Amino acid sequence: MLPEILYPFISIGALALCFGALLGFSAKKFAVVPNEKAERIKGILPGANCAACGYAGCAAFALAVAEEPGIYTYTTCPVGGPDTAAAIARVLGVEAAAANRCAAFIKCNGKDENVKRNYIYDGPKSCIAASQLATGGNKSCAYSCIGLASCKNACPFDAIRIVDSIAVVNPKKCMACGKCVAVCPKKLIEIVPNKNRVRVLCNSGDTSKLVRANCRAGCIGCTLCQKACEAGAITVKDNIAHIDYEKCTLCNKCAQKCPAKAIIGA
Repeated sequence: MLPEILYPFISIGALALCFGALLGFSAKKFAVVPNEKAERIKGILPGANCAACGYAGCAAFALAVAEEPGIYTYTTCPVGGPDTAAAIARVLGVEAAAANRCAAFIKCNGKDENVKRNYIYDGPKSCIAASQLATGGNKSCAYSCIGLASCKNACPFDAIRIVDSIAVVNPKKCMACGKCVAVCPKKLIEIVPNKNRVRVLCNSGDTSKLVRANCRAGCIGCTLCQKACEAGAITVKDNIAHIDYEKCTLCNKCAQKCPAKAIIGA
């Protein structure tokens, strides 16, 4: 007979064997088989993990596209651009659409020569902090870019500079990730197609009288641009002109007619 002192060791050993066998069975039964197509797509993506595609990162996007190719469009990875779109299309076995590269655009021309200063701001260097003040910032126009670089600091591609107290985007560096859009308290930034170079440099909702009093270059909602546009690409709503980039033919008639020079032409 075995000494009684060995029984606990034998029992523990038997349990260990049982648990080991169960773990081995579970590992084979529930093993996650790598998605080869997802891995290939992940290798194509730029690896910025910016979440501009709507997913947590490049790996999550790659898996979603591999498992459900129907969600794929050429705009889902703005950082990768046309080359990445074409490469993903080849993996999926579909035809890549003609990509139209996009970039962020600041809807404001409230630089120093165009707006007044209500006071000298001496608080935290943050647009969000300054926007919490009663006047929404120290500029005479409440809709104006505050210019304290929150968008610049959020940009992972060094595509934004502060010039004359307003943010300016370098479209060649911008990857349309949308991080600047998310941090702007004035909602002045939008992602627009690079090829559509006719833009409204204003986001004010004030009446023409208030706009003229607060900014030399603000849209006064006169509708002259809307009347001049033969393509029906411009509408004036809530005292501000809006451009439909799908309809715009880059004729520049709106920019030529704008008395405030609030529209830049192609």
